Amino acid sequence: MRAAGATPVPTLYAESADGVLIGYRLRGEPSADASLPPVLLVHGFASNASVTWEGTGWVQALADAGRAVITVDLRGHGDSDKPVDGDSYAPELLGADLQAVLDSAGVAQVDVIGYSMGNRVVSALATLAPERIRRVVIGGAGPNELFASWDLDDVHAVLERDEWEGHPLIEQVLRPALDAGADREVLLAVIEGVAGSPLAIPGDIPTLFVAGENDPVPAGVQQLALDWEADLVTIPGRDHVSTLTARAFKTAAIEFLA
Repeated sequence: MRAAGATPVPTLYAESADGVLIGYRLRGEPSADASLPPVLLVHGFASNASVTWEGTGWVQALADAGRAVITVDLRGHGDSDKPVDGDSYAPELLGADLQAVLDSAGVAQVDVIGYSMGNRVVSALATLAPERIRRVVIGGAGPNELFASWDLDDVHAVLERDEWEGHPLIEQVLRPALDAGADREVLLAVIEGVAGSPLAIPGDIPTLFVAGENDPVPAGVQQLALDWEADLVTIPGRDHVSTLTARAFKTAAIEFLA
């Protein structure tokens, strides 16, 4: 959260390969340690960089650790363009968006922290340009992509006709977004485009998993971490929302990226 009287950080824009404009912000100066690149923060579904990373103290914690930070609003979110067709949210396009941001910012390589759906976008970047990533922290995500478990007919019923009954998980995810003013067509397009996206980070990129003890979204993450020979930090007593604010998550991520 920005201190009173602090100068607002301007929103910059990168143009992705298909012409979509992606809003991002740069904070801080590069570390005196040349081996520590900026940290790219990638938020999840129906959120934005301000809510996910600023309001929860992440940007400040990384700044206190001496790290420069790049926050990005994924397409369909925040200050970025918001196409309304599912094809515009294909994983390869989302990954290209992040690459366009790095190119626009003049940054050759980053450490990355992703949360929830954002990790599918990080995965797409890692597939497209693995040389741009030094280390990755995967928060609140596991082998199973959430939207792939949803019946799209049910999603249409909820978003187009407000038929919430019988869809508690969909309601849990979508109602806060709608209450916050999210566009129903955009939400549907994101779900259609991202559903089934893989989580795959090349094996030579060091990876840390972080999951809340009571979070059902990253189900199966323990076995995935074993399969990848990656570390896993479990945050006691935290669910999908509260894991993001946990000091233990910040500490584990900052230490891993250092």
